[in-house]
Amino acid sequence: MRLLSFLYEDIPHIGAESTRGIVDFRAAAPELPDSMLALLAAGPAAMDVARHACERSVRSGVGLIAEPRIRRLAPLPRPGKILAIGFNYRSHAEETGTSIPAAPLIFSKAASAVIGPGAAIEIPLVSACIDYEGELGVIIGTRARRVLRGQALNYIAGYTIINDVSARDYQSRSGHCIAKSFDTFAPMGPVLVTADEIPDPGKLELRTVVSGEQLQHATTDDLIFDVPTLIEYISAGVTLEPGDVISTGTPGGVGFRRTPPRFLRPGDVVRIEISSIGVLENPVVKAQP
Repeated sequence: MRLLSFLYEDIPHIGAESTRGIVDFRAAAPELPDSMLALLAAGPAAMDVARHACERSVRSGVGLIAEPRIRRLAPLPRPGKILAIGFNYRSHAEETGTSIPAAPLIFSKAASAVIGPGAAIEIPLVSACIDYEGELGVIIGTRARRVLRGQALNYIAGYTIINDVSARDYQSRSGHCIAKSFDTFAPMGPVLVTADEIPDPGKLELRTVVSGEQLQHATTDDLIFDVPTLIEYISAGVTLEPGDVISTGTPGGVGFRRTPPRFLRPGDVVRIEISSIGVLENPVVKAQP
């Protein structure tokens, strides 16, 4: 399934994309929870209900909404933990002159930074060094503690696209967490593609295009630590809960390593595409005083 959160008549809904439109779970399966976080927490049985609801709606037309009548939100408008991985593509480590890390480099990103498709990335008043980072997002579906690598994919609800927007000047003096947690610095979407539709997250193609110029292009087989390894490593000490997100790292081509640097400017549009997931696109504006 391709699950999404959205506004319909200014009310938050969850649902799924279908060949006939958006399946609104409020109408198609009113017994389901009314948020994506709650749906994930409800477990596999709830997902089965959602899947059957999609099939019924496609056949009957009941519960369908035309795409132009909704406004998409991030699939998880307020996720649990967001754990991001630094220097996890060989191409990015090489462009920064960083040695291949011996273990995953992990930092937190504030859930309050999340915005959805089409929402504006705001250049804050305190920084002009704002960078893009296209990344594969892994969304946890089952509580994961001390998970072995060989079982790790069983704990994933699905996948999405994340832009790990970064204030590079803050990063150099204050570290990753605040530099990557400014308001609007975690665009996410356009959907949560359930794990059954992406059996191998190590074979996806990623592109980042800023105002028509392709700046990043890679496949996830360039990850230094693949998705199962990340889940095993993190869950050894940190319990992962349904609705937690792992942002798996960005490939080479980031703005601050270009000559001259290519930071985001008002009027830019950042488009990130990952095969099997879709396109996440966000305009860039200057924050208002």
